[in-house]
Amino acid sequence: MLTHVQPDRWSESVEVNPLYSGLVPAGGVPKYKLPDRPMSPDAAAALIRDELILDGNARLNMATFCTTWMEPQARELIAESLDRNIVDQDQYPQTAEMEARCVNILDNLWRDPDGISVGCSTGGSSEAAMLGGLAMKFKWRERRRAQGLPIDRPNLALSTAVHTCWPKFCRYWDVEPRWMPIEAGDYTLDASRVREYCDENTIGVIGVLGSTQVGKLDPIARMSAELDALQADTGIDIPLHVDAAIGGFITPFLDPDLVWDFRLPRVQSINASGHKFGLVFPGVGWIVWQEPDALPEDLVMNCELLGGNVETFTLSFSRSGAPVIAQYYNFLRLGFGGYRAVQQTCVDVTRYLAGQLADIESLQVVSGGEHLPVLTIRVHPEREHAFTVADLSDRLRLRGWQAPTYTLPPNLEHISVARFVIRNGFSQAVADMLLTDIRREVEFLDRARA
Repeated sequence: MLTHVQPDRWSESVEVNPLYSGLVPAGGVPKYKLPDRPMSPDAAAALIRDELILDGNARLNMATFCTTWMEPQARELIAESLDRNIVDQDQYPQTAEMEARCVNILDNLWRDPDGISVGCSTGGSSEAAMLGGLAMKFKWRERRRAQGLPIDRPNLALSTAVHTCWPKFCRYWDVEPRWMPIEAGDYTLDASRVREYCDENTIGVIGVLGSTQVGKLDPIARMSAELDALQADTGIDIPLHVDAAIGGFITPFLDPDLVWDFRLPRVQSINASGHKFGLVFPGVGWIVWQEPDALPEDLVMNCELLGGNVETFTLSFSRSGAPVIAQYYNFLRLGFGGYRAVQQTCVDVTRYLAGQLADIESLQVVSGGEHLPVLTIRVHPEREHAFTVADLSDRLRLRGWQAPTYTLPPNLEHISVARFVIRNGFSQAVADMLLTDIRREVEFLDRARA
């Protein structure tokens, strides 16, 4: 979050509970500048805890896709390894080894036919996505230069339902976005129209394995077939990148026969979020390229500052190795069967919620766990004069539930939805409590606006 400095507030102090008398300076401590003197660690921790109680309960946060629960053993490993800088491979070779094992595990999970991929961890899936975009831009530029063609007008074809990181990528690296609209019904793009948005300046096409808006999967195999046909007709060879931030840790376990991954030769790279359904606390993301040649040499930097020669191609440099170690813990702890059980339970609870909410006349289910544990609802069009999903969200917040509301992307912006992400640890018993509160608040809003 961007923070604006406010020097006129430097004199403000944090109010101090009398219980802390004698532990902190008289008159409190300043909020926006350093205090003059140190205080005891217990006092500093107590002051911070007092402020944090105003944060929402993470387990009741239905907005986030991020993991909000891990086993105590994983928490201990994270605490023990927070001091390991992931880039210091010469000093922490086993952390680097665990990262390499994770990349290999993901390459296998995403069905790479030859197993000669390259990849790395990142600070999150957004960074991983941007690396995938940069690789496509650099490879496109490399090809154009070799042909003596201009390189000043790159574009990227992507759905209007992509994550915010993709318009960021286009803005930061001067790439024109070609927006492919999603449509009502499937709430995803029409694969037959993909080639309408592509030309010789298209660096790549983005397929989304689970939109954040409604949790729907793009028809990636059909998109790949359209790009194959485009190449056959015109000679233009355009790669696919799959943003599997959500689905990359779900679809391989619950729908292994669905072809969206490296079984498609046109899928050049895949990113996923370890701190979403990879079941790790924030933040860790992953990017894997199907072939080493898909990662341009110009993106790889050699660093000798740390004692050894380290190849780095992430946007960030120093970050803790703890999330990577936690990811490897989950891979060992859960295995394929454990991940499948966790994700299936989340989807089952989502479908249970969707089935119950479908019986409420004032609501409509837009998506309800068809592929991913994401539930979205809207107010029935005939009841929109009475209340909105924002009204329902406000009422649910009184009980601690945090459910985001928003309009769908262009062409469907007349539809407002509320989203509920069902994560590991959200049991059917908790779902029943949510259902009770939704039913009560819908009944209240129906009566109040009748």
